[in-house]
Amino acid sequence: MSLFRTKSLASMLESADSEKGLKRTLGAGNLIALGIGAIIGAGLFVRTAAAAGQASGPAVTLAFVVAAVGCLFAGLCYAEFASMIPIAGSAYAYSYVTMGEIVAWIIGWALIMEYALGAATVSIAWSEYLNNLLGGAIPYEWCHSPFEVSKTGVRGTMNLPAIGILVLLTLLLIKGTQESAIINMIIVFVKVAIVLLFIFIGWQFINPANYTPYMIPEGTPPVLNAAGETQYSYTSFFRHGFGGILGGAAIVFFAFIGFDAVSTAAQEAKNPKRDMPIGILGSLVVCTILYILFGHVLTGVANWKDFADPAKGGEASVVYAIQNFMPGYGWLATAVTIAILAGFSSVILVMLMGQSRVFYTMSTDGLLPKAFSVLHPKFKTPYKANMILFVFVGLFAAFVPIHVAGDLTSFGTLFAFVLVSIGVLIMRIKSPNIKRPFKAPLGPVVAVLGAGICLLMIISLDPQTLIVAGCWMVAGLIFYFAYGRKRSKLHNPSDIMPKASDFEKKD
Repeated sequence: MSLFRTKSLASMLESADSEKGLKRTLGAGNLIALGIGAIIGAGLFVRTAAAAGQASGPAVTLAFVVAAVGCLFAGLCYAEFASMIPIAGSAYAYSYVTMGEIVAWIIGWALIMEYALGAATVSIAWSEYLNNLLGGAIPYEWCHSPFEVSKTGVRGTMNLPAIGILVLLTLLLIKGTQESAIINMIIVFVKVAIVLLFIFIGWQFINPANYTPYMIPEGTPPVLNAAGETQYSYTSFFRHGFGGILGGAAIVFFAFIGFDAVSTAAQEAKNPKRDMPIGILGSLVVCTILYILFGHVLTGVANWKDFADPAKGGEASVVYAIQNFMPGYGWLATAVTIAILAGFSSVILVMLMGQSRVFYTMSTDGLLPKAFSVLHPKFKTPYKANMILFVFVGLFAAFVPIHVAGDLTSFGTLFAFVLVSIGVLIMRIKSPNIKRPFKAPLGPVVAVLGAGICLLMIISLDPQTLIVAGCWMVAGLIFYFAYGRKRSKLHNPSDIMPKASDFEKKD
């Protein structure tokens, strides 16, 4: 059998409409909130300063624009697919229809890197911020992995707060999608309100001198750490000038991760053909506007060089800017920490939800064990997938340090964006007559630009990240050939599948 065997679009839609499928409970407002819930989190509060200090300087606002344009093109392609193929599985399902099983498997494996690895990493960061908010009340050994040692020589044992938040959110997801969406909407309201507060109040403390020069100039001396070693170097093309804007876009791209997770909930949307494009593009537009304003205020309040200093930048960068350059607003620093915790919580929630839905679809296709597609008899959620995912993510969060940077998650997402953009182009050529409730404008132009810009951002990632990502993809191929290929429902050539032409437009 060919590695590029494709799944019938008609059979996928028929399966999605089955009464035994996931419950359709989400409206357009829920989907927009779901997207904002996943997008505004660690990225906004942490990656903005990182991009400014390491690559873009005050031009981080332009880096957000570049990243947003790439996301917009990819988002238009996602919206077309999500309205045309309203099922769980996101980029994995779209690739299965357009480019074949092996490509679908590769992208499904990459999505594990995006969602599962991302959820674990964010849960570790959530634990750190909670301890900071509590003034370090949690003993070091119970909020760090065994691979971490404090300055006083205390070795970590297990990250209990990270496990705790994962348990709570997993139980919430098992209880039901609608309940999860309501909690997510409340969290979104809280963190967006605090982001708007920072923008509104911080605007009064902007120092115009911090915007000069607007881009990091060539020849800028490297940043040294406490040991006198080079922490950041600006010699690379992607670390100064216009190249720094592209490099910064790759860094802040982590802040946009999430809008694609909306497409994983397509099978739970009440009216997916109308609401999916609204949810995907609506959440992307709202967050892009907030990001540009936030980046402008942050680099105006504090100089970008402060964020290049390891002692001032990093996770506490926004708090640092408030405490040192916004006198009288110390309470806002605490509010920002609460917003970050809320942001992390909603990001973890949506990532766990997205990954379980990808697992669910891959399992129904036979590429993963059946346990991943078992639905709860009452709640109609893939509860076994949620439980298995919790074990995997929980082990990572409890015993692995946070050294796994967001770049790996960015790689998985960018790779998915590239293939989805190409998939839309292929689908336009192979099946031009299939009904498309939403059609991306300028057709081939949007698809090519989406794939091209995202590919450029992949290339600008750190070489070590690309090597690790490559090893992960090789491991996925080994698993596919050892397990998934022979168990795939397409492996038996006698299976008769409905044809995609059954769903073509009728005059």
